[in-house]
Order: sequence, then C-alpha cells, then structure tokens
Amino acid sequence: MDFTPTEDQAAARDLAARIFGDLSTHDRLSAAGTGTDAALWKALCSAGLVAAVTDVGLLGLVLLLEEQGRTTAQVPFAASCVYGLLAVAAHGSPEQRERLLPGIGDGSVVVSGALPAQGGVRAGARGGLSGTAPVVPWLRDATHVLVADDRRRLWLVRTADARCEPVELTAPWSAGRLTLDGTPAERLGGDHDGAGHDRAGHDRSDHDRSDHDRIDHDRIDHVYADVVATARTAFAGLQAGVCAGSLARAVAHTNTREQFGRPLAAKQAVQLRAADAYMDTEAIRPTAYEAAWRRDEGLPYAAQALTAAWWASEAGQRVVHTGQHLHGGAGADLEHPVHRHFLWGRQLDAYLGCGSEVLQELGELIAYGEVET
Repeated sequence: MDFTPTEDQAAARDLAARIFGDLSTHDRLSAAGTGTDAALWKALCSAGLVAAVTDVGLLGLVLLLEEQGRTTAQVPFAASCVYGLLAVAAHGSPEQRERLLPGIGDGSVVVSGALPAQGGVRAGARGGLSGTAPVVPWLRDATHVLVADDRRRLWLVRTADARCEPVELTAPWSAGRLTLDGTPAERLGGDHDGAGHDRAGHDRSDHDRSDHDRIDHDRIDHVYADVVATARTAFAGLQAGVCAGSLARAVAHTNTREQFGRPLAAKQAVQLRAADAYMDTEAIRPTAYEAAWRRDEGLPYAAQALTAAWWASEAGQRVVHTGQHLHGGAGADLEHPVHRHFLWGRQLDAYLGCGSEVLQELGELIAYGEVET
C-alpha cells in the first residue's frame, strides 16, 4: 500500500485548500445559513476540482473532502462526486456517461443520493417509481437523485419530476424529503428492470421482458454495494477533515486562553484530551485512505470501507465533542465556529449507518467469509 498522493492529487488538494480557506469563512458560512454557498460551489467547479475527480480517483476525492471538512464548507461536493461523477463513470451506460458527466463536472448538474435502500421506494409494474425518501442531503441543490429501490436497483430521477420539500438536519446540508408518485426514472447503467421497463414508466415487449428475466442479480448487488462503499469511504474522508478542523481550533484556543496566568494547553488534562482526539483523527484518515486506494487499484474494499465508516462514526463524534469541550464556555455558543464542526461531526456519525450498524455489517462479512484480500 502506498497512500502518497500523486502529483495530480497533491495539486488538486492544494488548490482545494486555497479555495476553501479563502472562501469558506465564518462570515460567509453565517450568511449562508443552512443553505449552500453558491459562489463557493461555482468557484470549485470553475477550478475544475469536481471534474478532476475522474482523474484523481477516490483517494484524490478523499483528500479534497478533507479540505472541505476542515472549513465545513457548505457545498454538495461529496454527494455530487460520489452519487454522480463516480457512480455514473463506473456503472453508467456509455450514453449516460456522455450525457451526464460533463454537466456534473462543470456543476450544472448536481446529483444527490437517496441511499442506503430502506424499502421505501418501489418500481411500479406499469410505470415509474413510487415511495418516499425522508431525508436526502443536498436535495435542494440537486438536479438529479440516485435512488435505491426496495430491490437495491439504482435509478436516476430528475428532481424536476418529483416532489421535494425542505428538511433541516443537524448539519446544514440543504436536505429535503423526496416523494415519488409514478415518477419517471432511468436505471443506472441503462439496464432493464424485471417488470420490462428500460426507464421506469416505459414498457418493453413481452419477448424482451422474457429475455430480461435472466437478469444478473449479483450485478445489481455489486453495483449497489460499490456505490454505498464508495460513499462511506468518501464521507469518512470528510469526517477526517471535520475532526482535524475542530482539533485545530481547540489547540489554538487552549494555547491563547489563560487561566490563573497559564495557558489552558499547559494543563495535563487538556493535553491528554487533545492527544486522544488527535489519535482518533489519525485513525479515521488512514482507514479512509486504505479503502479509497483499494478501490482505485481495483481491489476488494468492502471491509475496508466499513472499517473507515466505523472509525468515522465512533471516533468522529468523540473528536467533535472534545473540540467543543476544550473551548469551555465558548464551545456552548451556537454562533462559535467550532459548533459547526460539532454539528457536522454528529451528522456524519449517523449518515450511511451509525457505528453499531456498520460494525454489524462488517461482522457479517467476516462471519460469512466474504472478506477478500
């Protein structure tokens, strides 16, 4: 394993750090409220950072998301790259890649994901998707949503064809409730569903339907599992950045804040608490790197993605609590910058499965001998 960034990955990371550092400031975040910073999103897309993910891979994306997490920048970077760029590039049909990837790269197409599958969405026998996804992050910004149905098939839905209602999450992720009622959709990859539709709502002939009854269900599971594992890895990288930013703020505060004539950082209890937070952050980072590197190398990475997700959930919530506690009374101020890290860390703690859920999945992989090296 070699997690050393390539020249392209390092250049993209450094550019992202400059853009996030310059534009994702406390004043701009306050002005954005719970919505997206549209100017920052435009700057990222204009700089080619979204489109660059196809070249720098998942490991490169993890590095970029670390920089976003440090500043808690309110843009749909992770969602559109994972559920849009990487999902379509890996599993989309040639026509879907040609049609969607340029728009995703320049930011004119924003994709979010209604995952993981929870059985709330079904493809009708005669047309469309129906059901509800209660919470979809960045839905208010999305032009498309990648939706998992009750059979773990993945569909692309245009938000203009669905009902989208704003929902507020712990973190300001421009989330919404997605309601589908016979909504037209297209299968990711352009394959056809068992009901005889190549697009939800478009019938096919009986002859084609009988041929399609031999659909490879293993492929459906593989595509779904790959997208979820990619998302977990990417959001673990985002959590690593959130934790690093929270800890950096805590270190700066405790070094300058004095009590009884001495900096708070001189107290052993503060040092130990900060050291534990540092070790937790450093556990999230390499596990995310390993999962991302293995995907980029074409190696099995399901277990590694679950491991990264577990560290991001369990260790992440410890770190953001520590960051807030080390600020003392200031940490209780809802307007203080460190509070944003706390909100993001708690949201990422549960997104795509909390620690106990992903640990159960990992245990099942091991128990059934499905962990590959």
